[in-house]
Amino acid sequence: MISSITLRPFLVALSAGGLVLGLALRLAGHEAWSAWTWGAFTVPVLLALLVEIVCSLRRGEVGLDIVAALSMTAALTFGEQLAAVVVALMYAGGQYLESFAERHARREMTALLARVPRTALRHRGGELEDIPIESIVPGDRLLVRQGDVVPVDGTVADGLAVLDQSALTGEPLPVQHESGELVMSGSTNAGEAFDLFALRRAAESTYAGIVRLVEAAQRSKAPMSRLADRFAMVFLAVTILMAAGAWFLTGDPIRTVAVLVVATPCPLILAVPVAIVSGLSRAAKQGILIKGGKPLETLAQVRSLVIDKTGTLTRGHAQVVSLDVAKGLAPNEVLRLAASLDQASKHVIAQAIVSEARHRGLHLVVPADVVETAGEGIEGSVEGRRVTVGGTRFVTSRLVNHGATLQRLKKPGSVVVAVAIDGHWTGALTLADELRAGTETLLQNLRRLGIDRIVLATGDRREVAEAVTAGLSIDAVRADLTPDQKVMVVLSERKNGPVMMIGDGVNDAPALAAADIGLAMGAKGAAASAEAADVVLLVDQLNRIVPAIKIARRSRFIALESVYAGIGLSVAGMIAAALGHITPVQGALIQEAIDVAVILNALRTLRGGIVS
Repeated sequence: MISSITLRPFLVALSAGGLVLGLALRLAGHEAWSAWTWGAFTVPVLLALLVEIVCSLRRGEVGLDIVAALSMTAALTFGEQLAAVVVALMYAGGQYLESFAERHARREMTALLARVPRTALRHRGGELEDIPIESIVPGDRLLVRQGDVVPVDGTVADGLAVLDQSALTGEPLPVQHESGELVMSGSTNAGEAFDLFALRRAAESTYAGIVRLVEAAQRSKAPMSRLADRFAMVFLAVTILMAAGAWFLTGDPIRTVAVLVVATPCPLILAVPVAIVSGLSRAAKQGILIKGGKPLETLAQVRSLVIDKTGTLTRGHAQVVSLDVAKGLAPNEVLRLAASLDQASKHVIAQAIVSEARHRGLHLVVPADVVETAGEGIEGSVEGRRVTVGGTRFVTSRLVNHGATLQRLKKPGSVVVAVAIDGHWTGALTLADELRAGTETLLQNLRRLGIDRIVLATGDRREVAEAVTAGLSIDAVRADLTPDQKVMVVLSERKNGPVMMIGDGVNDAPALAAADIGLAMGAKGAAASAEAADVVLLVDQLNRIVPAIKIARRSRFIALESVYAGIGLSVAGMIAAALGHITPVQGALIQEAIDVAVILNALRTLRGGIVS
């Protein structure tokens, strides 16, 4: 069965073609044929409209579409076919514009599902076999290669597993898991290959649960009614009373037709989608993808904010924040030697050190005789000197004098990397995931826009969350959260008004879907969060939230302004029609003029000026 949304372009073309063809026949002197043509081309639009009205009434919804149906029916009944086809064209065009705003809205969770591994390597009879993940049963021994996504929940069989769990827990730094420790599905192997004992089937594992949470949250979110339909009952009652009154008092059915034609709520049907599309276009130019009119309107009314930490308030990756070296040594030289050696490692911490050295413009050389101990450290020769970089315990075990160490206080959420040269302790680099620049200014700007409550919700440890947010104007910190607990935080904040959730990881996707408005950091965040969200920032700049809210508020203000102006002009026209001063065709033309006026007003959304 073809949906009404699919039919909308066809109905626009049909009614426009019928209007033009009828005019051509009238100009050629075939008035009877022109009237028949206009009527024939109006009927398909009317039938489609009646189907939509019936479906709406079954859902308990009463919309302004009823007025359009009444005007077309009355015009056809009393021989005003030209007025009928003009109304049909206005209605079909308005419906098409409204659906255009939603055309590229929320898709199925294809990106999230695409990240789920389809196959796994299982040990069987001394060999490895590639099997579908649906075939994995508890107890299977699986090989997880470097870069692979862990397919099911399990435990490390032996050795050490270094996993990137940022997409699941928000923890920005890789986590080490020793033999026997639990590993969550959806984590990415950031270290060497390791064996995993499966504990659960794929459908019962953590990652599959996150997918189900997102789907459930999306289904449970109550859809907002169209903005125009909020005026439906009052406007519909006024229209019917005026049309019936005109017929009762004058006995002239044509006046009733004229009233209904002028009352056709095209200012409402057209102004709202035009203002919305204009707002969406303006936001897109600033790297803000808003997925349709409903999210745009909701964004304009947000009063509470729930925000993730890793990758949202913070950059989402480790970077060197301090460098302490032994007395008499140059910090940049120690960093250069350490980074030169770390070029041989794929570890994310090593790559962060290399990035810092290159950012400082240091000249790196190729290391030799490199030996890396997975998850612990690396050693090798750089320009004839023996360099060791890694954890404190690893580097200490390679020192000539174990007592000569540089003690370094580790802050919550940071990682300390020790450096030794030729068997002597040389320095320590501290890496951390720091706040984005201007975060406090952003939070203050959001409060000025009317957001009364700001809550941090993160899967990271409480001491890390509190250390990162110290000094920020945040009302509450919720830490150590699982994806379903983030959903509960979002739902609990609804008592304060519409809630916006901002996140970037797979673990944020359920909360993004459950919030009144979900906003994802799409430039570097997980595809799952971008799919679940209503708004996606296409640039890695959190401060774009402020113009996003301002654009949404301006769009909503102009849409309402156009609606009120359109209703006022329509009511004036209805009064004139009821008094016999306007014929049905004239009413249709006046209605077209009103349409043009409200559309031009709605297009102001594309220009400057912000309503707060």
